[in-house]
Amino acid sequence: MIGLARGWDQLNGPRRVAGVDLARGLAVIGMLAAHLLWLGDSVELGDPSTWANLASGRSSILFATLAGVSLGLLTGGARPVTGRRLGIARRRIALRAAILWVLGMLLIATGVPVYVILPAYALLFLLALPALALPAGALFGTAGAIAVVMPFVQVLLDDLPLWATPPGEALALVIGWQYPFPVWIAFVLAGLGLARLDLSRRTVQLGAVLVGGVLATVGYGLNAVSGLGPADEWASYLGAVWTARAHSSGLLEVIGSGGLAVATIGACVLACAPWWRPGGMSPIGWGVLPIRAVGAMPLSAYTAQLVAWAIIAAVVLGDPGDLQGFRDLDPFWPLTIALVIAATAWALLLGRGPLEAATDRMTRVLIPDGPAAESTRPPR
Repeated sequence: MIGLARGWDQLNGPRRVAGVDLARGLAVIGMLAAHLLWLGDSVELGDPSTWANLASGRSSILFATLAGVSLGLLTGGARPVTGRRLGIARRRIALRAAILWVLGMLLIATGVPVYVILPAYALLFLLALPALALPAGALFGTAGAIAVVMPFVQVLLDDLPLWATPPGEALALVIGWQYPFPVWIAFVLAGLGLARLDLSRRTVQLGAVLVGGVLATVGYGLNAVSGLGPADEWASYLGAVWTARAHSSGLLEVIGSGGLAVATIGACVLACAPWWRPGGMSPIGWGVLPIRAVGAMPLSAYTAQLVAWAIIAAVVLGDPGDLQGFRDLDPFWPLTIALVIAATAWALLLGRGPLEAATDRMTRVLIPDGPAAESTRPPR
C-alpha cells in the first residue's frame, strides 16, 4: 500500500494525461458492453435504446488508437526521444508486445467466447516500432494512406481459403486476425501522431474533435446514403469494401470509427483540462475520476473482466464458453460497477495497476536504462 496521498498524486498529478485515462476507461467499459450485452449494429440518435450499440466495434478501434497515443507518450510525447534512448524504448516496447501476446494466449485458453484483442495489440506494437521516429505529419499521412488503401486489400485477404482450415483458424487466434493488422495499424499511427502533436495544447484538442468529427460524419454519412445493407456486403467485392459495419474493416468503418476515436480522445482531453488556466483538472475531470482510474490500468481491467467471466460462467453455468447463458445473467452492470470500484480503490491506495506495474518492472529489469540514458519517465 502506497498511501492515499501518493496514490491521489499518481492518478491526478501532472505526469498523467487525465483525458487519455478517461478515453481509455471509456474504451474498456465499451469493450465490456460489447462482450456482455446483446448489441446490434445500428445507432439511431432519436432512439436511446440503440445508443449502447456505439460500443460494438468502435470501442476496440478507440482502444487501438489509444495504443498509439500510449506509445507516443512512452517515447517522449511531443519531444520524442532519440538515439540511445529511442533504442531502449523500442526494445522495451518489443518486450511489452511479447508479454501482451503471452497474456492474450492465456486469456484465450480460459475458453471465454470473445475475440481477445491482446495478440493483435502485441503485433501492432511491433509494427509501430519503425514509426516511433516519424514526425506527426508523416504519421498522419501514412495512417491516411493505409486507411484508404488497405480496406480494398483486406477483403481479398479475408477471402483466402487459409482461414477456413484448422491451421488458418489457429493462426487467426495467434495474430488476432479479428482485428487485422493491415488495416488497424492505421489507428495506431493516428494515435501516435496525436501524441506527437502535444495533446496538452488546446488547438490540438479542438483540432482532434473537429477533424475526427468530420471523418466520422463522412464515413457514417456515406454509409447511410449508400442504401447498402448486409446482403450487398456479402454479394460483391465493392459491397464488402463500402461498409461501416462493426468489425468489417470496410472503408467506411475505418473512416467513420477511426474519426470517432480521434474525436473522442480530443474531447476527453479537452473535458478534463480547465479553460481558465494551464494544467490542473476541470470539474468534469474530477467527476469522472472512477472512469479515469479504470483507464489508468487498462490491461489489468481488461484482463480482470475476462478472468471474472471465466470463473463465474464455470461456477454458475458449468461452461465458460456459454455466451448466451452468460449474457442472459445480465452481468454487465454488476461486473462494470465492481471493476470501477476496484480500480478506483487500487489506484488510490496501491498506485499503478498490477499488470501495468509488473510489465513496467519486467521491461526495466531486463532492459535497463544504462549509464547514458536519463532516468526521468515521460507522462503516461
